[in-house]
Amino acid sequence: MKPLIVLFIFLFSLQSNAQNTTIAAGEKLVFSASYNMSGLLTDIAEVKMETSEVTTSKSTLLRLKCTATSYKDWDDFFKIRDLYESYVNPKTLTPYLYKRDINEGGYYKFMQYKYKHSSKLVSSLKRKKNSDDTFREENKTVKIGASTKDIISTLYSIRNLDIHKAKPGDQQEFSILFDNKEIILIVKYISKETIQTKIGSKECYKLAIALKDHNLLKGDNSNLLWLTADANKIPVYAKFKIPIGNGELNILSATGLKN
Repeated sequence: MKPLIVLFIFLFSLQSNAQNTTIAAGEKLVFSASYNMSGLLTDIAEVKMETSEVTTSKSTLLRLKCTATSYKDWDDFFKIRDLYESYVNPKTLTPYLYKRDINEGGYYKFMQYKYKHSSKLVSSLKRKKNSDDTFREENKTVKIGASTKDIISTLYSIRNLDIHKAKPGDQQEFSILFDNKEIILIVKYISKETIQTKIGSKECYKLAIALKDHNLLKGDNSNLLWLTADANKIPVYAKFKIPIGNGELNILSATGLKN
């Protein structure tokens, strides 16, 4: 499931809205994730993307939550229980707190980022499980760029791009903090395309996703994302290719949309 989350700044012809006009509290997207098993795409997990309002003593934030859970039939083979969440400004999607809690086939890792935007710093906490089931913690301070976000707030920010103004080949780069390192995600507009989905026939923006100077995603235009060509720009279909195989993500339902 890590490649799924990765699939989802230097400004080129794709323009990004300064204000969030696409995402609201109460949205829920449900997907089926499939992986190529011996040449056959097989559904192995359910992925949910949900938003909710969180009120603190100082402000009201938008919680962006993504979970991946392997289907029961696959739990004995490779159990997945992943959680990614980002607490952001609801108007700009600027993150203040990020958490990543992954448990995949017995491998466990927890990451937490607390952003200090005024000083361009992140307080990072990493917790990993050792082979003897004890835990090792690491605290550090990471310097980030002015526009660097986590992977979840970036994925939602992509949906605020003014893609309707783009021409094929236009692209934008996003700076993402992942495992305490800044990486560059490149989003390129390919074309408009109408596809059949579980929620009906949808005209979509077809985007290519790549990582700069990183080998996690493989192939030219092999990692693709389809967003509905409407005011919500919801992801309905994705294809990814990584060093150990390839897979797909298909939407099952979409409720609580803003527009």
